Amino acid sequence: MQTNRFETFLDAIIAIIMTVLILKINQPAEPTLSAIWDMRISYLAYLISFLILFNIWYNNHIIFQKIDNIDNAVVWIYGIMTFVITLVPYFTIWVARNVDSIAAETMFGLLFVTTNILFISSIKAIYRSNPYNSFLQETDNMIYYQLPPLIIILIGFILTYTVYRPGIYISCLIAVILWIFIGWRSENGD
Repeated sequence: MQTNRFETFLDAIIAIIMTVLILKINQPAEPTLSAIWDMRISYLAYLISFLILFNIWYNNHIIFQKIDNIDNAVVWIYGIMTFVITLVPYFTIWVARNVDSIAAETMFGLLFVTTNILFISSIKAIYRSNPYNSFLQETDNMIYYQLPPLIIILIGFILTYTVYRPGIYISCLIAVILWIFIGWRSENGD
């Protein structure tokens, strides 16, 4: 399958998810700084989710500029990942409204662990479907740099279940910042 239509489809899905995400966040009760401050958890949850969605979009954009074709395995992995990321607005609002809930934290963390694993799997599938692409050959080993964000989120699970309830929430923020940094470094050949 050629990547142009597929990339356009993914772009549209991610744009819709981002739109739904912001529409799910309530407005402050009144137009004051203290009312905005009271919404800080919702804004931080939105930021985490937005950055993850943006990072998926950005990395896909970079990769799809370097390849022309993908196989059915890539399409199916992306289909599953698309299903998973459509759940982002739901679980973002749930954790924003219940930041001290272990159930909300767990589902938020599982969503991003699953997204991370699917993203890594999709990149590996793209590499397999384009074995002679020189860009992909040079960056094939860099995929293992995507593992530290996953490890950070897993550490967040340990924190949440032992000593700090918002551990998953905070680890997702740290992991996505690291994920963006890794993507930027790999794109620039560092």
